[in-house]
Amino acid sequence: MMASEGVPFSMFLVMMAVFVASMILLGWYGYRHTKDNQQFLLGRNKANALLIALSYGATFLSASAIIGFGGQAATHGLGLMWLCFLNLALGLFVPFVLFAPRVRKIGRALGASTFADLLGKIFKSNWIRGFIAGLIIIMMPIYGAAVMKGGVNTLVVLTGTMDLYNIILIILAIVVGLYVVYGGIIAVMYNDVLQASVMAIGMVVILAVTLYTLGGFTAAFNSLSDLTASAGTLPGFNGFTGYPSFGTPEWWTLTSTFLLGVGIGAMTQPQLVVRFMSAKDDKMLNRSLIVGSIFMFIVVGCAYTVGSMTNVYFFNEYGQTAFPYVTGTLGQGVDFIIPNYVLDVFSGVSLGEVFICVFILSLLCAAISTISALLHTIGVAGGHDIYSIFRSRKSKEQKMEDFQSLKVNRIVTAIVMVLVVVYCYLMPNDIIAKATSLFMGMTAAALLPLMVYGLYSKAPKTKVAAASMGVGTATYLFWALFINAGSSIFLPICKWLTGNKVLFMDSNIMYVDALIVALPLSALTLLIAFAWMRWVTPKISKAGSEKKGTTKQ
Repeated sequence: MMASEGVPFSMFLVMMAVFVASMILLGWYGYRHTKDNQQFLLGRNKANALLIALSYGATFLSASAIIGFGGQAATHGLGLMWLCFLNLALGLFVPFVLFAPRVRKIGRALGASTFADLLGKIFKSNWIRGFIAGLIIIMMPIYGAAVMKGGVNTLVVLTGTMDLYNIILIILAIVVGLYVVYGGIIAVMYNDVLQASVMAIGMVVILAVTLYTLGGFTAAFNSLSDLTASAGTLPGFNGFTGYPSFGTPEWWTLTSTFLLGVGIGAMTQPQLVVRFMSAKDDKMLNRSLIVGSIFMFIVVGCAYTVGSMTNVYFFNEYGQTAFPYVTGTLGQGVDFIIPNYVLDVFSGVSLGEVFICVFILSLLCAAISTISALLHTIGVAGGHDIYSIFRSRKSKEQKMEDFQSLKVNRIVTAIVMVLVVVYCYLMPNDIIAKATSLFMGMTAAALLPLMVYGLYSKAPKTKVAAASMGVGTATYLFWALFINAGSSIFLPICKWLTGNKVLFMDSNIMYVDALIVALPLSALTLLIAFAWMRWVTPKISKAGSEKKGTTKQ
């Protein structure tokens, strides 16, 4: 039995009412300052350093980071702390230093308003713009649904309202949908600041209580080193404080899916790139890097550390590590490890119920901040990018144009919210971290090489970009659906066709993430296509012209 069945619902409702009132107020502020479609898409292009940093951080670090990857840290150990480094290096430093100034400068010069719009105009291609927008519309709802499940899972466990799961899911969707639909990016970013502040406070509190409960970091680390995993891990696991043996199933899962899939994938997140486009100037971007680094280090550092340390607590209290206790004794999944731990550990702390409510709010903030950004990104991909392409095709000139319609953007965004809720019911349990990795890996494989090429090439070629994007996308989808066991569960085509979950069931290759194969092939395709267009095509054209001239003579 758990030490507590949940915090008093009346206490939580009071705190939640204050929080929702603040969200509504900021949503109203966004609505009052969203006069046209351009402001719905990018705000007023005057975002300061604090706004950009906390909005970027809150959008990046969703409930998947705290609940999903916190649960994975409890299962796989402190090896996941390498993701903290990759979050800072590849998720923050590289994008802000290498991409952000170019994105802001080129975006304004071209009049781009969305991620797909930016790359479409760089390559002067409606086809590329439409492909990227379609990728966002099809794949991003999976990520959004995973984040929403993380927020709702936490809420129902910590408040003891599992029987109200469906009602809470619908209410959360309506609240977020309303302020995104009417407030646009302004409401999203200002709410991100509020939510980021609550997230940081909540994670610091839970880390402090964890270390206090376990006798300090040294004692907790030593106790964690002495534990062995009885379930939840794969061959190659070397303890909760060690790293898996190279080339083993555990090594491939931790390294390729969780570390590289999310670490590299963060660089091409459409909902994050658009923050650069809203910056006032480059100075604001530089200042944002400092603030964002501090915020990200606090949140992910606390989440992954606490996740691993839950094993010590559950073993001391119940004689089992986190995974077997929560999945076996309680009959729940990996995504419920952190919620159950928080409920249990705070039950013996003075004012513990208040702290649990704060943590619930911090987790809801993590979920809502990311959901709102994803919802806005998917909505404008359909309401602005696809809508503009459709209108352009109907016009006689057949050129790239932007057709502004605030009404269309709001309608599409509302429809997307319904789609995300449907995805929540279709997705399997214990999928938050894997869904995050799937979307981030997919965008990296399809878009990272062409994004670097487009931002830094003086005369980027459409065919080069299209070849890279096509190979990256096709390779990733094939590998994710037919080779990798973790991602094939999203759409079990291989099982339908062959009867097996993946093609190579008895090989370690089933644990290799699709990104490891798709991204190198995408980059190699870009290099080959670039070399062909740069040196071979001109020679062929020249030879053809000379032959034609000789024939005429």
